[in-house]
Amino acid sequence: MGEIVGAALVSHVPPLVLPEEIRRELNNGDDTTLFAGLHQLRAEKLAPLKADTVVVIDTHWFTTIEHIVASHPQRKGLYTSEELPRGMSQMPYDITGDPELAHAWAATADGRDDTWITAIDDPHLPIHYPTVNLLPFLQGDEKWISAGVCQTGSPEDFLLFGQLLAEAIATIDRRVVVLASGGLSHRFWPLSQMREHEAADPDLHIRTPEACAADRKVIDLLKAGDHAAVLDFVPEFAQHAPEGYFGHYLTMLGALGGRACTAKGTQFGQYEAVAGTGQTHIWFD
Repeated sequence: MGEIVGAALVSHVPPLVLPEEIRRELNNGDDTTLFAGLHQLRAEKLAPLKADTVVVIDTHWFTTIEHIVASHPQRKGLYTSEELPRGMSQMPYDITGDPELAHAWAATADGRDDTWITAIDDPHLPIHYPTVNLLPFLQGDEKWISAGVCQTGSPEDFLLFGQLLAEAIATIDRRVVVLASGGLSHRFWPLSQMREHEAADPDLHIRTPEACAADRKVIDLLKAGDHAAVLDFVPEFAQHAPEGYFGHYLTMLGALGGRACTAKGTQFGQYEAVAGTGQTHIWFD
């Protein structure tokens, strides 16, 4: 019988993989705390668990008519971002996958008429930077698989997707960590104003004061372990366009028990702005 041994909401923003001098240039001479935060999260939380598999809910991988999970035995290559090729160019990645878990997850939807999950191992399937950018910080000897965010899904669909992940894990011998790779509020500054808002201070650079306040409310609730209150806040939070429809967090939460989950969060690094969006790392034991 497998189990989920840890989970986290983690940021994957491009500055993480930029050279330190550029990170500091963007942030008035200071480094982003998100960089050290991911290294600290790995050292203090992820590495000691000796997990078998890491499951990434990837907010840049949008699907439409089904949930999709990558089932490759191995994914290896060079990644260049179509969004930001100047900063993320020919980044090497080498990921050992977990086809058994991917297919077990897909199998939980067999015979259902309320959700659909497909495991895909096409060697030409694109990979996205919410997965790739985490690797230099968090990758160890674990197997890694990614799942997309279905853009037609509701909060209930994402919660069910996570619930079925937990059911799949329970059927096989795995110690699993679930990473919800994405941000909080997610509206960018207009291009003409972008260069004025590259620093990390959320009070100055989150897209609106209302989005900043909403992000802080969510963070406080997550740290308190009040996931039921976060769920109740989701309709209001949607006004601030949380990344990936907040599907990364909701899928993770579904795997952790949904509304009944009371896992308290430990924050690594500060709450920061990146190009107008809200970002942080929060781990759940």
